[in-house]
Amino acid sequence: MRYGVRPLQRLLRSRPRTGGLVPIAATAFSRAAPLQSPSYASVSAADLQFGQPVHETHPHLLKPGELTPGISALEYAQRRSKLASVLPKDGIAILAASHVKYRSGAVFYDFHQDSGFFYLTGFNEPEAVAVIGKSTADDDHIFHLYLRPKDPKVEQWEGSRSGVQAAVDVFNADESGDIKDIEKQLSRLIGDSSEVFTDASPSTPSASAFSRLFASKTSHNPQGLATLLDKKSVKPLRNILNEIRNIKSDAEISNMRKAGQASGRAFTEAMRQAWAAEKDLTAFLEYKFKRNGCDTSAYVPVVAGGKNASQIHYVRNDDMLMCATSSIGIIAPINATSSEGDLVLADAGGEYGNYITDITRTWPVSGTFTTPQKDLYNAILATQRTCISLCRADASNSLDKIHQIAEASLKDSLSQLGFDMSGNALETLFPHHLGHYIGLDVHDTPGQSRKNPLQVGQCVTVEPGIYVPNTDRWPAAFRGMGIRIEDSVCVQEESPLVLTTEAVKEVDDIEALRA
Repeated sequence: MRYGVRPLQRLLRSRPRTGGLVPIAATAFSRAAPLQSPSYASVSAADLQFGQPVHETHPHLLKPGELTPGISALEYAQRRSKLASVLPKDGIAILAASHVKYRSGAVFYDFHQDSGFFYLTGFNEPEAVAVIGKSTADDDHIFHLYLRPKDPKVEQWEGSRSGVQAAVDVFNADESGDIKDIEKQLSRLIGDSSEVFTDASPSTPSASAFSRLFASKTSHNPQGLATLLDKKSVKPLRNILNEIRNIKSDAEISNMRKAGQASGRAFTEAMRQAWAAEKDLTAFLEYKFKRNGCDTSAYVPVVAGGKNASQIHYVRNDDMLMCATSSIGIIAPINATSSEGDLVLADAGGEYGNYITDITRTWPVSGTFTTPQKDLYNAILATQRTCISLCRADASNSLDKIHQIAEASLKDSLSQLGFDMSGNALETLFPHHLGHYIGLDVHDTPGQSRKNPLQVGQCVTVEPGIYVPNTDRWPAAFRGMGIRIEDSVCVQEESPLVLTTEAVKEVDDIEALRA
């Protein structure tokens, strides 16, 4: 592809009406924006530098037509069209990219894009604003993308930027511009709109360009953005976007399956080995996620030995796992939290193309379950199997309903194991919900109700767990145990699709790995 050949690119941007992969810049709009002068002439895209991978520069990561791994430029355009179709006449949606967060001074954290912004644009750089509205010509949409311009001096330090021209040529914006001019551009767009949909709020300002302007009651121009917003109907975008994001496309499910497969294999490989410290197991899992094909970890892992497993979000991961000699000859202290007879709970997962997977497995540090461990583990596993089988559309179950089924199953099983299940026993032993939605976020589509029946294309976790306090109320054989078993599952019409099946979980299979 010759980058910057404007007449050809504008023809390519004619909106395809059929599915399938399309070349970069192959999605278009019924009303073309005024063309800007190409800054790259006819340089090959492979010879240019962008702020994120494109097929021409990273063919080992993206196939032709993909804007991000696994997701085509066409699919991003279809998402924007779907959003525009539910907006009122002359209504616009405004989304701000995430900003770079700093640990201290000039030391920054890994950048993670705002999920709603990424879902609609595929653009993975900070300091950008997207505006999406309904086209007046037909049922299509208009897409504006304002971002950081190319700057060789800054890019020498911070890495490549895609730049204003790439917003049009690669990311298929109808109009683009420098983020520094965002107040002027938004003043124009908001002034012409009937309603504004956004999740930026004066009560929760952030460092993103649009949020700063939205939160400010002052403006360089008295008739500018702050004044215009005061006069407009401003409504939240989250609920609208949740409804669109909650049903995953085949491409999204494929990405989540890749993440699940790679992560599941990492778990099984980890169970084959003996571990002396939580941090060693943590490092192994995170390395294997990437080595098996993921981009990074989806979240900070929980690796909890012994009683640490009773802390749901234990992420210190700094304790010893067994009293043994390590590979460098250091003897673990005798007062380590976990001993060879204890369990280790690992809650971790990889991310591929910004889509995550969420897995928890619990297994014996020694490789062999004790009888009480096996009994409690199998009770939880049986509940999980039942709940996964109910994650299908034809069962008409909601996550809340399946949670209630899990509670009943666990209560019955624990009673049979000698637990006193009176009073608040179940709330103490099983303090969290059975599952949550997953996708671009670990807890995807925040605010989405768990009361509605599951639909084809929704992806959820199923994660029953029991955490037994070390007190006299509970049977002595189980005190201090924490066991959770979690898989990522996609809802289908007649059966669930388990995305993380490579992580073994049957007692016999776990023990066989170290036999």
